[in-house]
Amino acid sequence: MLKDNPSFRGRIKSRRWLIARRLSQVSVLALFLLGPVAGIRIVEGNLSASMTLEVLPLTDPFLLLQSMLSGNLPVMSGAIGAVIVLAFYALVGGRVFCSWACPINPVTDMAAWLRRRFDLRGNSALSRHLRYWLLGLVLLFPPLTGILVWEYINPVSMFHRGLIFGMGWAWTVILAVFLFDLFIAKHGWCGRLCPMGAFYGLIGSGSLVRVSAAARDRCNDCMDCFAVCPEPQVIKPALKGAANRAGPVILDRSCTNCGRCIEVCPENVFRFGIRMNNKAPLF
Repeated sequence: MLKDNPSFRGRIKSRRWLIARRLSQVSVLALFLLGPVAGIRIVEGNLSASMTLEVLPLTDPFLLLQSMLSGNLPVMSGAIGAVIVLAFYALVGGRVFCSWACPINPVTDMAAWLRRRFDLRGNSALSRHLRYWLLGLVLLFPPLTGILVWEYINPVSMFHRGLIFGMGWAWTVILAVFLFDLFIAKHGWCGRLCPMGAFYGLIGSGSLVRVSAAARDRCNDCMDCFAVCPEPQVIKPALKGAANRAGPVILDRSCTNCGRCIEVCPENVFRFGIRMNNKAPLF
């Protein structure tokens, strides 16, 4: 049978975290769509603000911050929902949202796969710090204008609303993100532009859950991890830092905890762990 085929098991194992992420992303969208599509109201609302089983509020803290800066005070359930989300991502890593929940992630991952598949080399010199400047700009608009300007063009919320109410203009924005990542900048949207990802990265700066190059002495410099990582600059300090007595845990806030480096490494160098297991070499 197919499930007993060693090559099949090997393919599943080599993509186990990728499969888990896709299941997570699909499950998040499915829970929201069950209400309007099937009348099963487990989660009501959207990725910006929702209520689960009429008990658990969840609020996007980035949206709430913009709303507060525009002069609107949050209702109690909205504030509680934001605190819950903040606490969760502060623990597991803010950019876990980007790789495990964001509906735009499969779009940018597809663009990255096509770049590797067809060896598309063109790459913009846009700085990865640009997203933090854009984050500041996004947070500057609400107090100046009283309008949540970002939410008019936010691909994440547009995609989610589009699935329920019809895509319309959202198709244009999502296509633009895809083409930008495919032809202009590798991992360009998530890695260089998205202010939402920058915000969640700041939230998870001190998170406990981290990827670790725990067996970095096995590394054979195949570079597979760098090829698939959406933020490859975060790998080198942990993987190659032994000479500088740096620990093996990836502490950079830009890491998305996607797990791709873990599953593609033929030497099993990487694994999930916690930030405290970062003992530097003695010699």
